[in-house]
Amino acid sequence: MAGPIIRSSNLQFFLARAEQARSEAEAATLDHVRERCRRSEAAWTVLADKARRSEQMRVEEAKRKAETSASIAEEEG
Repeated sequence: MAGPIIRSSNLQFFLARAEQARSEAEAATLDHVRERCRRSEAAWTVLADKARRSEQMRVEEAKRKAETSASIAEEEG
C-alpha cells in the first residue's frame, strides 16, 4: 500500500491544531500574527478534511471487499 494511512487519531490531531490556531488568531493583537494563525488554521483544516475523506474511503472499501467475499462464499457454498 502506498502512502501513510491516516487514522481518526490523526484527524483529531489535525482538528485540535486547527482549533489552536483559531484561538491564537482571535487572541493575536498584531495583524501579521493573526494572518499567520489564520493561514495555519486553514492548512490544518485542509489536512483534517483529507483525513476524513481518506477514512471514509477506507471504510467504504472494506465494506465492498466484505460484500464481495460474502458473495463469493455464497456462490461456492
